[in-house]
Amino acid sequence: MTELTNLVGKFVWYDQMSNDLPGAEAFYSKIVGWTLAPNTMNDQQYTILQAGSAGIGGLMPIPEEARNAGAPAMWMGYIWVDDVDAAAKRVAAAGGRILRGPMDIPNVGRFAVAGDPHGAGFMIFRANRDDGPQPPAPGTLGTVGWRELHAGDGKADFDFYSGLFGWTKGEAMDMGAMGTYQIFNIDGQMAGGVMTKTADMPMPMWLYYFNVEAIDAAAERVRTAGGRVINGPHQVPGGQWMLQGLDPQGAMFGLLAWQR
Repeated sequence: MTELTNLVGKFVWYDQMSNDLPGAEAFYSKIVGWTLAPNTMNDQQYTILQAGSAGIGGLMPIPEEARNAGAPAMWMGYIWVDDVDAAAKRVAAAGGRILRGPMDIPNVGRFAVAGDPHGAGFMIFRANRDDGPQPPAPGTLGTVGWRELHAGDGKADFDFYSGLFGWTKGEAMDMGAMGTYQIFNIDGQMAGGVMTKTADMPMPMWLYYFNVEAIDAAAERVRTAGGRVINGPHQVPGGQWMLQGLDPQGAMFGLLAWQR
């Protein structure tokens, strides 16, 4: 078991709000290799995504309120906080927005849907329990290997998240006309990067990269399953290979592998 209080400021869960739940189940189980498990915690329509025996995220229909507001299919990441209600107030005070909640997930925990000052969405979350299963080791196939904020303003939005969650700066890479790519560390470990979004990115957003075994085979699976590869495969500093894709519903995702 692991002490969940050590998770403050870390991403702990990921889910896709879906227009086509059976289609998303078929697509991602083929692309990433996740196994699917039913939700037994409450009566919410929700499919658990498992990497081995560990749950790492889920698939759910877009909530009616969000659908009516025009929300598209998308991936969202959950950041652990000690107190969701207090964290929601800090988000608003720092220039962000609380879009839904805080509210309880029966038998699971408490959450709120938030947006940063330029509109990228994320969740704040606290489980009901104070301990739980040990999370999979970093790099495990099917887990999230990298988190990337395509920000409205890279510098300002880094300061927003850093102030809320204690993230610290790692290496900053000059990407020429694309600006600066700022690595961020969570609890001393590299966790992701922040950059000001390019002009062709329709809105600020978080992008999550799922670990797969080999990138070229994964790219072919994306295409044959009805998705699109929109960037890559490319090799990135450190030696891994990445691609960015769109699933059949238009939700953006990334894949990451050590093998070409």
